[in-house]
Amino acid sequence: MKTLTIISVIILILTLNFASALVIDADYITIYPGESDSVKVEVDNNFNFDIEDVSIALTLDSLPFTSVGSSEKSLDDLDESDDDSVTFTIRASTDITPGDYNIPYVVKYTNVEDSNATQEEKTGSFGLRVSAKTNIDFSVETKNNIVGQQGKISLKIVNKGLGEIKFVSVKISPQGYELISSKDVYVGTIDSDDSDTASFDVVFKTTRPTLSVIVNYNDFDNNAKTETINLPVNVYTTEKALELGLIQKPNYLPYFIGGGLVIIWFVWRKIKKSRNKKRS
Repeated sequence: MKTLTIISVIILILTLNFASALVIDADYITIYPGESDSVKVEVDNNFNFDIEDVSIALTLDSLPFTSVGSSEKSLDDLDESDDDSVTFTIRASTDITPGDYNIPYVVKYTNVEDSNATQEEKTGSFGLRVSAKTNIDFSVETKNNIVGQQGKISLKIVNKGLGEIKFVSVKISPQGYELISSKDVYVGTIDSDDSDTASFDVVFKTTRPTLSVIVNYNDFDNNAKTETINLPVNVYTTEKALELGLIQKPNYLPYFIGGGLVIIWFVWRKIKKSRNKKRS
């Protein structure tokens, strides 16, 4: 019974402390590097007394954010159980690393029932997210791109955005070539300012094939994205490749010379043996 009484007292104290407080609430916003957005901050007087000279200030000195306009705002006096709000405009730096951030604040107020009229403070923070806009560039690369020969066709994926892209996979639909490797390639994660490739072994059938692929990935905010890519591919006939200097015409002269020397050596050896027999 004594234990239950103690627990009841503790719960009552916690309840009173929670009820008698200055509650700060802010919108959770998402902004992008180099851009700004407004965040609404609400101050709720849950004290059992009125307060005045209320102000709230953001502490951005050590963070990659700036305040567009004042970083400190004043509110009207807040009676018991009253609330009010202010709006700040926050700008993210252009080189900020995307992710989740906490914005510190300081709330100052005066208890009107305090005979000393001492100003008090409450500190805390609210969160916001800096996201990254997806910016991907695609290009095609080939190896041994000659009609009728086995070669390689590759999709190069360049991540020009500030955030990574994840779970990247590429599925190819052959157009103008025979696929002799898997049609699906898993690439994985591509970091910001980095690139990766998905390569396929093929036999080219025409001089005007198309790299047609479906690229699936998750963006920085983990949203699933799909892009369909169709890129022209340069493929040449053997004659055209020779003309452009892409390949070299086989040089059979060394083989002829080598073969001729071998034949001459055998003939000379046979003649020599024949002469030796006549002498004996």
